[in-house]
Amino acid sequence: MAESGLIIVDKPAEWTSHDVVGKLRRIAGTRRVGHAGTLDPMATGVLVVGVEKATRLLGHLALTEKVYEATIRLGVRTSTDDAEGEVQATASAAAVTPEAVEAGVAALTGPIMQVPPQVSAIKVNGERAYKRARAGEDVELKARPVTVHAFEVTTFRAHDDVVDVSATVRCSSGTYIRALARDLGDGLGVGGHLTYLRRTRVGPYDLSLAHTIEQLAEECVVVPIGQAVAAAFPRMDVTAEQARVISHGGRLAAVGLGEGPIGVFGPEGELLALVEEQGRTAKPLAVFTAS
Repeated sequence: MAESGLIIVDKPAEWTSHDVVGKLRRIAGTRRVGHAGTLDPMATGVLVVGVEKATRLLGHLALTEKVYEATIRLGVRTSTDDAEGEVQATASAAAVTPEAVEAGVAALTGPIMQVPPQVSAIKVNGERAYKRARAGEDVELKARPVTVHAFEVTTFRAHDDVVDVSATVRCSSGTYIRALARDLGDGLGVGGHLTYLRRTRVGPYDLSLAHTIEQLAEECVVVPIGQAVAAAFPRMDVTAEQARVISHGGRLAAVGLGEGPIGVFGPEGELLALVEEQGRTAKPLAVFTAS
């Protein structure tokens, strides 16, 4: 059986996240592989992949903070809000100044309501929005709360009637960088779309831990599941008796580690479970030991 843990992939351009999972199923020799936090085909960078028991972590890891490097082209709006879509409108961005871009970026920083791109994986009446959009339907998606913790412009390059703005974005899960590009352009009155995107961090996992598909084909580097949990979540160490209780799906006394998943480790340092504190008790979210 393949080792349970996480594989941190540096996803290549033009690959879907599903393509990566399919390749790693062959490399790891197991069907039990999944990913946390989809990357569009155009994007590169950190994709967290779970193998065997670690697939049960992925829904929790997907809720963590992410960091991106992005380039936004002002003056052109597309159907997908990125360079892969069809051009819908153009407007000269020659008059856009760095100061105006900084003001636009500031307006998109902090807790905001964001309308996802029409071409996205969000379900509308049970069907993916991108399927409806590609069938010619005008998909209306509701604005959702997201948090952009930091949106920092790194370069401003004006040429002809367009302006290319490169930026680093640190944001909550569920934030669409394509939508930030669209909204920045709309706010400046010239339209905008994303031309480059590289994810540099997901939670505690950054590019320094990531491996290319070619490297993984040579050596499949897996972050052991216990190490992965210890890096991503607060830790609770328990006694042998508490370990017995949690291994059978029982609840433990809360110890005040706050909201969100907590990793529970036994007397020998082994991972036992993920729990969530609810009032005075810690309720199992996933148990990783055989009862």
